[in-house]
Amino acid sequence: MATPTHSTEQPHQTIISFDRSSNHVKFHDEISNSLQRKASIIQDDPSSTSRKDSLSSIEKSGRFVVVKSSELPDSNDNDGVNSTNLLIDNERIPLQSGHESDATVKFNESIYEEREHRPRTVLDQLYNYKGGIVPNAIEAEKPGVNEQKSANLGTIFGVYLPCVQNIFGVIVFIRLFWLIGIAGALQTLLIVFICSSCTLLTAISMAAIATNGIVPAGGAYFMISRSLGPEFGGAVGILFYLGNTFAASMYIVGAVEIIVKYMCPEKCRFYGEDVEIPEVAFNHYRVYGTLLLLLIGACVLIGIRFVTKIAPLSLFAVLISIVAIYAGVIKSSFSPPDLPICLVGYDPPHLIKSNILNNDIRRFCHGNRTCFDGNQTILCPLYSVMCNKTMHPLCSSDGRHINDVRIEAGVPGLKQWQLSENLFSHYRGKGEIERDIKGDSTFEVVAQELTTFLILVGIYFPSVTGIMAGSNRSGDLRDPSRSIPRGTIAAILTTSVIYLSNVIFLAACTHSSLLRDKFGDSINKQLVVAVLAWPSKWVIMVGAFCSTVGAGLQTLTGAPRLLQAVAKDDLIPILKPFARSYRGEPVPALFLTLLICECGILIADVDKLTALLSMFFLLCYGFVNLACALQTILKAPSWRPRFRFYHWILSVIGVFLCISIMFIASWYFSLVAMLIAIVIYKFIEYKGAEKEWGDGIRGLSMSAARYALYRVDEAPPHTKNWRPQLLAFVNVQRNEENETYILHHTRVLNFLYQLKAGRGFVVAASILEGDYLDNHQHIAPVRELLKVNMAQAKVPGFVEVLSAKDAEDGISALIQTEGLGGLRPNTIVLCWPTQWKKDFDSYTADAFIRTIAIAEARQCAVIVPKNIDNFPDNKSIQEGTIDIWWIIHDGGLLFLIAFLLKRNKVWSRCRLRLFTVAQLEDNSVEMKKELEQYMYQLRIEAEVDVVEMADQEISAYAHERTLRLAERVKLLKDLKLADKELQLQAIGFERRTSKPQILMETMMSSQQQQDQRKASIEETNSQYHYTFTPKQLENLKKDVTTSSMRKMHSAVRLNQEILERSRDAKLVLINLPSPPSKQSSLAAYSYMEYVDALTEGLDRLLLMRGSGREVITIFS
Repeated sequence: MATPTHSTEQPHQTIISFDRSSNHVKFHDEISNSLQRKASIIQDDPSSTSRKDSLSSIEKSGRFVVVKSSELPDSNDNDGVNSTNLLIDNERIPLQSGHESDATVKFNESIYEEREHRPRTVLDQLYNYKGGIVPNAIEAEKPGVNEQKSANLGTIFGVYLPCVQNIFGVIVFIRLFWLIGIAGALQTLLIVFICSSCTLLTAISMAAIATNGIVPAGGAYFMISRSLGPEFGGAVGILFYLGNTFAASMYIVGAVEIIVKYMCPEKCRFYGEDVEIPEVAFNHYRVYGTLLLLLIGACVLIGIRFVTKIAPLSLFAVLISIVAIYAGVIKSSFSPPDLPICLVGYDPPHLIKSNILNNDIRRFCHGNRTCFDGNQTILCPLYSVMCNKTMHPLCSSDGRHINDVRIEAGVPGLKQWQLSENLFSHYRGKGEIERDIKGDSTFEVVAQELTTFLILVGIYFPSVTGIMAGSNRSGDLRDPSRSIPRGTIAAILTTSVIYLSNVIFLAACTHSSLLRDKFGDSINKQLVVAVLAWPSKWVIMVGAFCSTVGAGLQTLTGAPRLLQAVAKDDLIPILKPFARSYRGEPVPALFLTLLICECGILIADVDKLTALLSMFFLLCYGFVNLACALQTILKAPSWRPRFRFYHWILSVIGVFLCISIMFIASWYFSLVAMLIAIVIYKFIEYKGAEKEWGDGIRGLSMSAARYALYRVDEAPPHTKNWRPQLLAFVNVQRNEENETYILHHTRVLNFLYQLKAGRGFVVAASILEGDYLDNHQHIAPVRELLKVNMAQAKVPGFVEVLSAKDAEDGISALIQTEGLGGLRPNTIVLCWPTQWKKDFDSYTADAFIRTIAIAEARQCAVIVPKNIDNFPDNKSIQEGTIDIWWIIHDGGLLFLIAFLLKRNKVWSRCRLRLFTVAQLEDNSVEMKKELEQYMYQLRIEAEVDVVEMADQEISAYAHERTLRLAERVKLLKDLKLADKELQLQAIGFERRTSKPQILMETMMSSQQQQDQRKASIEETNSQYHYTFTPKQLENLKKDVTTSSMRKMHSAVRLNQEILERSRDAKLVLINLPSPPSKQSSLAAYSYMEYVDALTEGLDRLLLMRGSGREVITIFS
């Protein structure tokens, strides 16, 4: 915004605009003379050493300054308070120097309007546009000097290395060879290809999203939430955070397993008999895992720069171990390692555990019964376990030896090509050595769990996760939109090539029986890949340990930042304390992450963690693909990614691939993860996520709504599809004293809520009387008041506030124009005007009847609640009857409304009763029978009763009431002005020149005029008291016609019948009589008197008038 100078005391005052705040670029008008400008240009020179002077010069110079994208806040809320932030000098980059004269500035200021409401120029709007990234109120108030400095990491150290380090986890070292032995080389390649394709497609989608704007801190969460909305973003963000946290637990437990089982199985044991016992091993994992977690947490707490410096060291060890594996493969082609294994039998072969042979395979792996131990002859260990106590089928018939015992090379190497032996699968059940062949776990290697292709996919998938490690640290990257795509895709391709080549080389070098030995029981608890590696197995040991520790380090670095990003958006109130930072680090979020990670460590079983982790990651990956697919298909104007190598088909394939792998790996864990996501989604939706991020779900809703509107024909719908689309007029009045707005008759909103079973839309409308230019500032408060009250009444619908010079014209305009296409209101809800008798000029009655006539011309039904303040609220459960008085056929509107009300909990305990009126000459019995059959065909349960009304003489009460009406009409004529039209014009002029009022029920020009007329009416009433002198009575009888008498008599008689039968009814529904065809105030007054006589004494009443077409049918 421009910064005008108002006085010498305030030479530099900033005007704050409430429509959009600046973020990327700020413009400061020239407000000083040419000498000051020249001085500021000199001070802006980079050689200047004064930061303060340079800052002030920029503020005084007419230049554009750009804020670096790396310094943008992480929030993207549109509901934040806008503010102008001061930025330090090195955060601004000048685009052009301002050398225009002061006259130009003054001309631009005076060409539009006043200073305090000056519109922004095109350039100002362009450079203040923030691409949907707007700071929230807290961030906007922070001075720029205190803004946190990002780490400014590049592609290699910021994305590529963290991704590679996370992807190279514990699985590749301690599980990959076992997958090859179980699934075979072909199916293992398929598993690797499927999982890698899933992550690659996700990376492509993520690259498109990341290059479609600036990605602040939060990474994957930011991309999903801004693309799919706060509900999806919050749910997936929490799941992805939990996945990362438990992944850190898995990495730490894997690292401890390598230490305890493979690196120092004896020295690291501090209690228990043997770490091979699962319970003992798990206790070791818990203790050592907790210590390792504290060490890693301390490293993360130091800061991301420290993590970035030490992370490449562990990655270097990982890469060295990978190179050692390839070196060992090459060496095995001419000098395979000396690794004997003991096998017994051929179909299938039995792999003997090395501890049975006292870890001396070459000495004790034979079929003899006795062995020599020095000078003594002892029973051979193998014979002792196989043939001494129980006779194994492989023992000889004479019991002196074991058949087919042999020693083979565990790693024959490329010299003896083993790929053909390892091509196909060997899936087994628990305790089996081959399918349906049981083994003896006391001396041979058997399967410890059921294995299938689906299970192996779930076990392997965590080894390809970690692709979000770079995006999780997007707030620390120099250029996230450039680094995230390149680094992530390069890391996936690198690791995929290594995985695929490892599968082929391990299958070609290693004996098939040894590959199925999951924990190395046949080779003295050694890792197969460690034995294969060159020059030493310790290269693999250290590399595997560093890989798991490094992956845990990276995960514990990204997870707290992810939680902080979710907390900053304030989607889940309980997470608000975790939005804080200390020294640029999310310390509160880190402590919570360490606590949750410790819970995972206490589980202590890697295999139990992998399946659930896969679900969390796959959900996140699926939503990233879904976000990209939606944005691409919808073709939103804001969807302009710089990354071009994407397509919506690839994203859709990625979505189905993620869902497929989820249910392939573990269908029950998939349901658990989805259930957690749904619970979080509904919680955020229930709390009301008041965030407008321009997400794809809203774009999809708009596209679906547009398509549906095109499909909905503007012709009237079929009777079976008719439902009440309600346009309800609500009375809102302004209190001039405190300038607030008050909603009258709030129970009408409760009534709309009780009608929502019709599944139609609701529009609550109000009229502001006056010119729009005078009233436009009042529209927003009234609209907000209506929205709040509708939300409190739980009425889903829309709000409409119209400013019109006349309230009647406003109502007419809304009835005619409200709606879009074929989706227009077909039912008008208008409260009965309780003040019509006090309105001297009958404007209320006239406007009411005019509204009914307009609705009738528009072919809309009309519902008129009378005594609306007596209607129940949404918590008052009614017990009793709902009485329908069916006087004329109205298309079935009375039946349908009563049925819809009964479907609501407020009226569900009420019984329906149907009353109809018959003459004495009618066959009441036959009429009742037909009505019962008709209600049965309508599938509406109701008690039917026929009321017979005799054609009696006009009662004295009806005669007197008619004379009262005639006398009052005559009185109104006498007290009116000579020319009714002149009076209407005068009052219309008063309305247009008075202050804006909100008039719905009484359409008086002002409160003072209303009080004067009320006093006049009371004075007249006290004078006449509706008594008749003989002369007056004769004159009135001449004016009163027989038709008027009969109308009043019918109304009074019917009212007596209704009161007799429905006095205790909880609700009465009755047809609204036809309005007078003659549009005059006196006719309107007479009509209102007749309707009042008809409904007198009823507590709750709905007057209804159909639209002239059937709204209910007996056909299916």
